[in-house]
Amino acid sequence: MLANLNDVLLPARRRGYGVGLFNTVNLEMARAVLAAAEKLRSPVIIGTAEVLLPYAPLRELADLLLPMARRAGVPVVLHYDHGLTFDRCMQALQCGFSSLMYDCSTAAYEDNVRSVRELTKIAHAFGATVEAELGHVGNAEGGEGDGDAGQPDPAAFYTDPDQARDYIDRTGADALAIAVGTAHGAYRLPPKLDFGRIETIAARIPTPLVLHGGSGLTDDDFRHAIRSGISKVNIFTDLNLAGAEGLRKGLAAGKRTVTDLIPCQVEAMQAATEAKIALFGSAGKA
Repeated sequence: MLANLNDVLLPARRRGYGVGLFNTVNLEMARAVLAAAEKLRSPVIIGTAEVLLPYAPLRELADLLLPMARRAGVPVVLHYDHGLTFDRCMQALQCGFSSLMYDCSTAAYEDNVRSVRELTKIAHAFGATVEAELGHVGNAEGGEGDGDAGQPDPAAFYTDPDQARDYIDRTGADALAIAVGTAHGAYRLPPKLDFGRIETIAARIPTPLVLHGGSGLTDDDFRHAIRSGISKVNIFTDLNLAGAEGLRKGLAAGKRTVTDLIPCQVEAMQAATEAKIALFGSAGKA
């Protein structure tokens, strides 16, 4: 059944578990994630991000994912992640996405507030929810904020708890992605999460908190982050790698056609999704 972020994250915040966003840029990924969610009776969030549109155009992906979300026997949020432009976010709403993230985190604070507030009003008129970002989650592969000589202190990009309260009060955003030490992509060095900052922000605002850059964290990192107040965890790299590993194993086993390899890929990604759902604590919550 099609849901929005409020449907799945408000219960997660109240009951202390996390819900995964698994970006799904093709049929195989979508089949794997939804099969895992239905098997474990878990709410789930699927979708894509603006940086992934070269691999799957937005309208075509909506045509694929929207019917699958509606038919599912568990709550499924169709989420447009890291929307970088107003026009693309509007296109996602018009395509039927039930949720979106408008990422204005690199803009000046007042510009971030103004842009997100405007889009939130529009999205709510569509019955959709909005995730915003305060602070800045960088790129692990690009070395942004990794503390090397000549690089800025990573904590300079972290979310300020006092500012978070003002931000939510003024924007009305439904979920808030916070910068606490994670980064997008594959990590070169183990990340160090500021769990105390998560706890402080969670205590100051009622809004569900989101952890970006989740792929590559340890199981203990995830558990600690969710205990500290994270309600939504974004996963893509781990799923992407699992699918590739499934293909490699299929080829090694003598599979040579696309149709023979598809089940190998789907099974590997479903197993990876099931592991994350169990870890986040959302199994049995649908």
